Amino acid sequence: MRTSTKIRLLTIASAFASALAGITARADSLTGRWDATITINNVVIPFRLDVSGAGSNLRGTLFNGDEKETTTSALVDHRTVVLKFDHYLTTIVATLKDGQLDGKVDGRFGDRQVYIGSYAFHASRHTSASLPASPGQSTAGVPTIGGSWEIPHESSKGEKAWRLVVKQAGPEVSAAILRVDGDTGALTGAWRDDRFVLSHFDGSRPALMEITQERDGTLVIRQFTGIRDDRFVAYRPDVARAKGLPAPANYTTHTSMRDPNEVFTFSFPDINGKIVSNDDPRFKGKVLLAIVTGTWCPNCHDEAQYLVQLYKQYRERGLEIVALDFEEPEQRDELARARAFVKRYGIEYTYLIAGAPSELSEKVPQAVNLNTWPATFFVGRDGKVKGIHAGFAAPASGDFNRQLKEEFASTIERLLGQPSRTSHPPLE
Repeated sequence: MRTSTKIRLLTIASAFASALAGITARADSLTGRWDATITINNVVIPFRLDVSGAGSNLRGTLFNGDEKETTTSALVDHRTVVLKFDHYLTTIVATLKDGQLDGKVDGRFGDRQVYIGSYAFHASRHTSASLPASPGQSTAGVPTIGGSWEIPHESSKGEKAWRLVVKQAGPEVSAAILRVDGDTGALTGAWRDDRFVLSHFDGSRPALMEITQERDGTLVIRQFTGIRDDRFVAYRPDVARAKGLPAPANYTTHTSMRDPNEVFTFSFPDINGKIVSNDDPRFKGKVLLAIVTGTWCPNCHDEAQYLVQLYKQYRERGLEIVALDFEEPEQRDELARARAFVKRYGIEYTYLIAGAPSELSEKVPQAVNLNTWPATFFVGRDGKVKGIHAGFAAPASGDFNRQLKEEFASTIERLLGQPSRTSHPPLE
């Protein structure tokens, strides 16, 4: 019997199937890659889940393209596994039975239209799939859509167009829509029949996308999030200009100051309740990045990881960073997600709780058209704002992420070279 069981387990492992029914689940029986789904209002959104370690070292990992989001805690009790991503307030609870994981995802998803609740979760062991092409179609027949596109779209932020950034390797693609706030994260997938099918869930912003190419070369994009079913048309930038279509927003001019000669002021409590203002000695004579942020905002998570790197690189040369965090009212008592956010990303710069998102204009009255999450204010040694960058283009945005990093670094370098008494013109 013991030999038979071992043979059966080896056979199952080689076929990427799961543990046998009736065997008590152990942490090590969960390890490996799982093909998972979250279902929101009948929209089934696939995503990758990796489980590693055992016991107190058990870990779950979700993916945003090549970027990884790991659990803040994980445990298994008999057949039930609990994976927590506290920096998103997302929890996966699932039970192992017949080699399948079934349960729920509790979370708060969406930064524009919020949907909070429990959603069906399912996962099975990952299996390698053959090329998902139409019958009789070779890989050479897969459309080439890699590169940058523009999507005419009037948003509530005053935008006239968004960008679509696509990375392609044969039938496999990764794509992100880049708005003035930032991008959607990297949706990944492949060519299936007559379209590309992509999806994404990294603990936040679940989405399913279908991309088809029309005969005129344009792309038709359908994006499903469970609460929205959006249809867009994308054009190559040169085609958009030729048609007279509006260009995407300029991230460095979207938000401005009502008076560029005004000192940038703030006074808010830190995460422990201590009031910190712009007059604090830690900021005196320093170059300052003041960040409008919120832990409910996925793009703010993306930026925080980059800010941690910048702070380590420039702190000794006179750079300070202060986060002005706007949390929902129900989060402002215990600040559980904010505390997990600070811990998860190893934030050492000043982190202040500024208010609720609805209070943004009231709490930062010096800014004009401040409506993006995040927004980065570059403050010179004289305390005056020298430039503002709306949103954050993360690695999913490809060259736009590279350009942003070059802009941030060059601006910081320039401001660090200016004495306290010197004012500098705004960014162009």
